[in-house]
Amino acid sequence: MQGWKTYELKELVSLSKEKYNPKKETENLPCIELEHIEGETGRLLGHTNSLDQGSIKNRFKPGNVLYGKLRPYLRKFYFPNFEGVCSSEIWVLHNNEEKIHNKYLYYLVQTNRFNENANKSTGTKMPRADWSFMSEIIFPIPPLNEQQKIASILSTWDKAIELKEKLIEQKKEQKKGLMQKLLTGEVRLPGFEGEWKEVRLGSILKERKETGFEQLELLAITSQKGVVRRTEVDIKDNSSEDKSKYKRILPNDIGYNTMRMWQGVSGVSEYEGIVSPAYTILKPTDKVYSYFMGYLFKLPTVVNLFKRYSQGLVSDTLNLKYENLKVIKVFIPTDINEQKSIAELFLCIDKEINILQKEVDSFKQQKKGLMQLLLTGKVRVQV
Repeated sequence: MQGWKTYELKELVSLSKEKYNPKKETENLPCIELEHIEGETGRLLGHTNSLDQGSIKNRFKPGNVLYGKLRPYLRKFYFPNFEGVCSSEIWVLHNNEEKIHNKYLYYLVQTNRFNENANKSTGTKMPRADWSFMSEIIFPIPPLNEQQKIASILSTWDKAIELKEKLIEQKKEQKKGLMQKLLTGEVRLPGFEGEWKEVRLGSILKERKETGFEQLELLAITSQKGVVRRTEVDIKDNSSEDKSKYKRILPNDIGYNTMRMWQGVSGVSEYEGIVSPAYTILKPTDKVYSYFMGYLFKLPTVVNLFKRYSQGLVSDTLNLKYENLKVIKVFIPTDINEQKSIAELFLCIDKEINILQKEVDSFKQQKKGLMQLLLTGKVRVQV
């Protein structure tokens, strides 16, 4: 790779040693903890105030690169454009401007090479990246003008991803506002003037307790995506080998996590399959449209009802069995066509959000591919 040179990381970067002691300072700065940084994306989710903190923090400046050393496999990194302080579990990386551009460094810490070595350097009990190990890792680096060009190209992808993600957030906020109005009858869709009635859930949703269908596909119920195939859930499969007591769920049934219904963990099934005995399955009567009830079950006021009717001493033990759920009262339209029209509006919004999310995922994959090509010198840019 003509013009590229190899450097140990310590020749390119140093750890900033500037500290911030809230007991001795009067300046109130944004304070970033690990939980404020979204893994894999470099997005800042929030911050606290530095003067509210009780412990000494690392101080950072615009252009420094932040990298979460605790559990580095989470890939938490951030490029601040403001001055602030951060957890001692976050490295503040200061670049050697003669050898590496600060934005190029930001993309370097996102590479597989950087993260794989950060993970190798950790201990076993509570994994933390070890600077003494990382500082000696060798990286091939292009000339500064090529670095700037590469960083500019990758920044374009970041901006495209950010714009799509903002659009998704706007759609979700729009949906949230519409749910509050349409699922309560505060606003009616054109053409519907029928009565809304208070009904007990037990009169419109019956419990399905069918077991002995081990041959059916294993499904799971998640908070974000509802009922999904178990193979789509990215967590360890702890299901029992003996699935004779697993419950059958059919298309249009509503399944919910008995222990987490107070958090709104429920969904309408598109599939026939089996789920863990930890779930409760509801079979809709001809008085209700499943997807209307599915959206109603996500309304904050209804989720609060689920919490009130759950049994248990503390949140970790709260459970909502069918016997308690069936006495809960909700308001619904008596005209099932109104229920369908409301639900179909939200289904359309969800489809839009899913399409946008797939575009974001595609952009992220393309960016990863570009990084692999550009930051290794496999593909060169014109400068």
